[in-house]
Amino acid sequence: MTESRIVRAAAVQIAPDLDRPDGTLERVLNAVDEAAAKGARFIVFPETFVPYYPYFSFVLPPALQGAEHLKLYERAVAVPGPVTQAVAAAARRHHAVIVLGVNERDHGSLYNTQLIFDADGSLKLKRRKITPTYHERMIWGQGDGAGLDVVETAVGRVGALACWEHYNPLARYALMARHEEIHAAQFPGSLVGQIFADQMEVTIRHHALEAACFVVNATGWLTDAQVAQVCPEERLRGACRGGNCTAIVSPEGKHLAEPLGDGEGILIADMDLALVTKRKRMMDSVGHYARPELLSLLHDDRPASFVHQPIRSKTAIRSLDHEQHAASDEPSLSGGHGGLGRDADGTTDQRVAVLRR
Repeated sequence: MTESRIVRAAAVQIAPDLDRPDGTLERVLNAVDEAAAKGARFIVFPETFVPYYPYFSFVLPPALQGAEHLKLYERAVAVPGPVTQAVAAAARRHHAVIVLGVNERDHGSLYNTQLIFDADGSLKLKRRKITPTYHERMIWGQGDGAGLDVVETAVGRVGALACWEHYNPLARYALMARHEEIHAAQFPGSLVGQIFADQMEVTIRHHALEAACFVVNATGWLTDAQVAQVCPEERLRGACRGGNCTAIVSPEGKHLAEPLGDGEGILIADMDLALVTKRKRMMDSVGHYARPELLSLLHDDRPASFVHQPIRSKTAIRSLDHEQHAASDEPSLSGGHGGLGRDADGTTDQRVAVLRR
């Protein structure tokens, strides 16, 4: 029998502070204290919770978003910075792994960023949502493949995705292939209505089953007063209600506690990591149940670079010619056949492609 390893998880569904610049961080730290007092060692907060999810971008036309967008810039999080220092201290104090969603400011751009802090306070992963959804593209830049990673923490191997990234099967598979045991899912909550919550539940339960991992999902919450604040027009307020499904799901697709719908709360459940092996014994999507000779993922895991040095040496030019010649034999999205591309050192070329006959 696989040895039992119990990790107590907490999924936090609370409202942000839309008024005070440091108010949401205070709420985060208080929630960490509360969850840790209940024995939680893995704590997940909603998508871009600090300072708040940009609900305004869903209900205001672009011409009226300027002031709210600039306010978000002013309150956005520098990584590293005072917010990360405070959360790292809380993780260290409680010996807990914390997953926090923030609006990250990197000079002139904002990003939907997920931060994973280990129990010693170290920042193990900073990843940016690879494709903001619909209205979000007015607010955030795009992330890169470097963030599609799984990190070893005090509670196990942890990966994370934000919201509709869970509808990108290749992004999910990139984490599955790195053998995540615990998956942190983050959604904004208080958005779209009940259909959003229903779809969310299907999505996170399916990932738990397919990845054979635990999923800890946190969604945000807006009070009635905050809904009115975000939506001055009463007829639009339904767009900022519902859509909440804070949940903790086992590798067998079962809820480990009753999901949270409306209202604030902290969901607590114990995760027995022995269930990961129990599930994978029957169906390991990145092992004995996979067919890599038929279906494979190529993943460019290099950080985005905005400056490239020009090629100057003849040796480098010859190397580039060789790479271009090799690339002509690689499969592409438009068709073709052949094996996976290889780098000069023999490793698999990490770009996404679909193999077709």
